Amino acid sequence: MSQVEYQSTIQHPVICAGVGVHSGARARMVIKPAEAGTGICFLRTDMDGTAPIPARGDLVTELQLGTTLSGEDGASVATVEHFLAACAGLGLDNLLVEIDGPEVPIMDGSSAVFCELMLGAGIRVQNSLRRRIRILETVEVEDGVKWARLSPSTDNVLTLSAKIEFESKAIGTQQMSMRLLPGLFARDIAFARTFGFARDVEMLQAMGLARGGSLDNAVVIDGDAIMNPEGLRSDDEFIRHKLLDAVGDLMLAGGPIAGIYEARQPGHAMNNKLVRALMDRPEAWCWETDQVEAETISHEARL
Repeated sequence: MSQVEYQSTIQHPVICAGVGVHSGARARMVIKPAEAGTGICFLRTDMDGTAPIPARGDLVTELQLGTTLSGEDGASVATVEHFLAACAGLGLDNLLVEIDGPEVPIMDGSSAVFCELMLGAGIRVQNSLRRRIRILETVEVEDGVKWARLSPSTDNVLTLSAKIEFESKAIGTQQMSMRLLPGLFARDIAFARTFGFARDVEMLQAMGLARGGSLDNAVVIDGDAIMNPEGLRSDDEFIRHKLLDAVGDLMLAGGPIAGIYEARQPGHAMNNKLVRALMDRPEAWCWETDQVEAETISHEARL
C-alpha cells in the first residue's frame, strides 16, 4: 500500500521583502496559511478591490525572462516561478500570498530563502487528500531545437530530466535528472541562482527589464568567465536552476504532477507552452487521489 498524501500549508504567516529583478520595485510579501482546496494564490494589497490570483497556467500573461500571472481585474504579479518552485519542492498546496508590489522579490536569485522561511514556519498537514495530476499520455511541445514533454510514469511523484548547451565555457553542456521527493528540492536544487549574460544587460534594461538585477541576485557570465566574486555554488548550478524553474513552471498546472518531465534547452515560455498543451488535452491526464488507500487505512484503524 502506498503512503496516503494529504494537502498541506504552513503553520503561521511569514514575511519577506526585497526588490523585483526586472521592475526594480521594492515589495513586501506576507505568506499566510490557507484552507484546503485553496491552492496557491497571490493578492495585490497595494491595489483596491482586487481578487486573489490563482497560480494557474491559463492566467500567465507574460513570459519575458520570468512568469507573470494576471487576474481579470487588471492586477498582476511578476516573477512568481522561484516562489512556486519552493512551494512545489516543499509539497505545499495551499497559501495566500499578500504582496504590496508588482513583482515577487528576487531575494538571492534562488528559492533558498523562500524554502527557509516556510520550513521555519512549519508545515501543517491538512485533513483533505492531495489531488495529483496523473499523466496518461505523452504531451510534447517544440520550438526549433528546444523541446519539452510530459510522459506517463508508475510513480506518484514528478521525475525531471533536462539538458542545456551554451557556447560559453562557463556553462558548456550540462544535464541532470531528479525525482521531486520530500527534502531533495530544498537540499539539492533550491540554492541554484538565476543566471544571465553581461552582453544582454543593456538590451534588457532598454526593454524595461533587469532594473533590479545585480551580482547579489544573479550569476552573470561575461564571455567564458563568471563575474560573481564568490563564483558558483556548484559546478552545475546552471542546470540545477533550470530544473528549479521547471518545478515552479509546472506548478501552474494546478497541482503536483505524477509523471516524467524531459526537456532540452528549457525556459519559462517552453514550460508554459507545455502546461497549456497538457490542459488542452484532457484525455492525456486525470486528477487522482489516494481515496482507496485512505479508506482502507480508516477501516483498519476502526478494527
